[in-house]
Amino acid sequence: MADLVPLPATALRKHCTPDSLGFDTTEALADHAGDLGQERAVEAIRFGLAMGHTGYHVFVLGEAGSGKHATTFRLLRERAASEPVPPDLCYLHNFDESLKPRLLTLPAGRGAALRAHMQTFIRDLGPALAAALDSDAHSERVEALQNAHKAREEGALRELGQACAAEQISLLQTPEGFVFAPIRDGEVMSPEAFEALPEAERDQIEARVTAWSEKLEDLLNDFPGWRKAVRESIERAEHEVLGPAVSHLLREVREAHADLPEVLAFVDAVQHDVLDSAIKGTMLEEDEDDVSEPEENTRYHRYQVKLLVDHSASQGAPVVFENNPGYGNLIGRIEHVVQQGNQVSHFNLIRAGALHRANGGYLVLDAERLLSQPFAWEGLKRCLRAGEIRIEPPAEAQGWSGALTLEPQAVPSALKVVLIGDRDVYYLLMEHDPEFADLFKVAADFNDDLPRTPENEREYARLIALLVRSAGLLPFDSSGVARLVEEASRLAEDSGRLSLNTRSLSDLMREADHHARLKRRDTSTRVEVEDALAARVRRCSRYPTRVRESILDGTTLISTDGERAGQINGLVVVELAGERFGHPVRITATVRMGEGDVVDIERETELGGAIHSKGVLILSAFLAARYARHQPLSLSASLVFEQSYAPVEGDSASLAELCALLSALTQIPIQQRFAITGSVNQFGEVQVIGGVNEKIEGFFDLCSARGLDGSHGVVIPAASVRHLMLREDVVQAAAAGRFHIHAVSTVDEAMTVLTGVEAGEPDAKGVIPKGTLNHKVATVLAEMTAARHAYADGEGSAGSRQHRRRHGV
Repeated sequence: MADLVPLPATALRKHCTPDSLGFDTTEALADHAGDLGQERAVEAIRFGLAMGHTGYHVFVLGEAGSGKHATTFRLLRERAASEPVPPDLCYLHNFDESLKPRLLTLPAGRGAALRAHMQTFIRDLGPALAAALDSDAHSERVEALQNAHKAREEGALRELGQACAAEQISLLQTPEGFVFAPIRDGEVMSPEAFEALPEAERDQIEARVTAWSEKLEDLLNDFPGWRKAVRESIERAEHEVLGPAVSHLLREVREAHADLPEVLAFVDAVQHDVLDSAIKGTMLEEDEDDVSEPEENTRYHRYQVKLLVDHSASQGAPVVFENNPGYGNLIGRIEHVVQQGNQVSHFNLIRAGALHRANGGYLVLDAERLLSQPFAWEGLKRCLRAGEIRIEPPAEAQGWSGALTLEPQAVPSALKVVLIGDRDVYYLLMEHDPEFADLFKVAADFNDDLPRTPENEREYARLIALLVRSAGLLPFDSSGVARLVEEASRLAEDSGRLSLNTRSLSDLMREADHHARLKRRDTSTRVEVEDALAARVRRCSRYPTRVRESILDGTTLISTDGERAGQINGLVVVELAGERFGHPVRITATVRMGEGDVVDIERETELGGAIHSKGVLILSAFLAARYARHQPLSLSASLVFEQSYAPVEGDSASLAELCALLSALTQIPIQQRFAITGSVNQFGEVQVIGGVNEKIEGFFDLCSARGLDGSHGVVIPAASVRHLMLREDVVQAAAAGRFHIHAVSTVDEAMTVLTGVEAGEPDAKGVIPKGTLNHKVATVLAEMTAARHAYADGEGSAGSRQHRRRHGV
């Protein structure tokens, strides 16, 4: 049996001495890079960023507050700064297919210049067209063409009229058109006079009228061709006068972008469209008010340049974080405006998504937010698989809608996507999404803590110095840093490790800084850190205070003195608002003769979780394996958390439950001055548990409220000793002998501490010494087995069986 003396006070908390840190205040320390303890994760991120092959996107995983965001962005910005600036992305009107805007990529900064040039062109276009068309020379030329055409038509009709007059037929123009009428004595005959003519003469006149009508029809059929010819002449005249004007307006654009063939092709297309539209009369009149808002200008919007992504002010590759990764914010979207009650769109209403802004660089997304947005995850995967960014409404992407919409030309994608999330999200995606592993081949797993060595303590101090300067806090002296180092071990739940949760550390530092400023101090010391911790506990102390008060006033039954068989003080931890508190709970056990069943009342009432139920089953297996290997386990037992009305989960009470069960079986009482925590395996070995500091402190606070007399203590697993980072008042009480912590490795050791009775170990022949606890257990079980056999042999009748059932045996 191991030495069961209480742990020394030095084992209850690992202190950090200010002198070991080697500085006075954090002002004397150089900043740390910020990736302390994350060498593996940093290496993985750099590898993923450097890999140019497809599928090597990065998933950064780790606990919240581990600094994964800050480290990731620092590495991205360092790499992006040395990489080239990607090109500007523009969309242009497609003069061949207006629903399919064309993509134009330009060197960084050239997109804004082209847009400005085209806006100037649009501003000057209307007045230039009007001035050219209103010039005297052009007006006279057009008027001459129109007059010549008019004279030609009038002359042809006059010649026709003169020719038919020679045959006594007159050509008359009426509101309904041209008509022929016979002439007699120089006057047009009236209908009555015509009817009075002989029939033969009338027939001759009608024949001549018919002949001349055919000639008139032939002449009138020539008129459209003549008019077309004159229109073409006028159009040529307009082209001749407008062409130089438009060319002059576009000359600056051509000169500024002479090295870009795609821009020159666009300019040529614009000039052709302007001339074609102006000559055909489809170019609307200039409205000065419309020019100030180019995107709303429906006359000339097709000549504008939609600058989708502007890198004119960029230095290096872009690093983009999309805080709201919805489908539209990620892929881009096409907006609409209402005109005359209808929704319409054009290429100027295309909006860039985060993928466009990050193209040529790096896109950082929060994995959980991304997955919570409809269609966003599928849209991202579609982009990464296809190697292009295609803007399309979600319904179109899913094939649900046939509505007419724009189809912008896809943008070739060349970016690295970095997802940041918890480990649960990463492993869920790995398990349930077959495409995830093909697209995100690099996992950068951030550590939660690092070993607490003297060297790492000094490096941790540099990390604290970095956080101090980043947040603009007062310097921390060495005592304050030492206290922060100790708190980092408590956060890590391991005296031999330091938590890398910089979020919690930064919050504590800000709160300590607040207390230092209230005192008008120049530095934050250990005192201010302690003040911040005490204030934090007090802010969240309503629940633990009420629990303790209910115990002190007798509402909740917890004994801290005396002894009782089958009753033990277990320990539980409750987490509220990020703070954890421990308190004792009474666990009781009852035993009777039976068939080896151990009833977990928590499970039977559906208050016990799966892990708690597993712990009860393990202790049942331990009982059977140790004490009933060669005989039936002839007991029935029940276990319950008294006055517990909430769900119970975890196996950290299985040691307490087993001890209560052994006590109830042997009727050896358990000292109520102890509380116990720990899980147990099938061999009776005590295993590590979580929340050991909070559990001990919860029982300590209760005992302190009732009065410490030097007898109280807590039994914990020996494997949990390294996790001890207890409050200073607990450590001081232990050093003064007023409170004790016992570490045990087996259930036998635990029972010895709790009962004061030796457990007893079998000798070489398997004989257990009399007077020991294990001998008592074996004896009681043997008696139960014999009584059960005797009872079964002597009670074979149906009536006896009914009697047993009525009495629950």
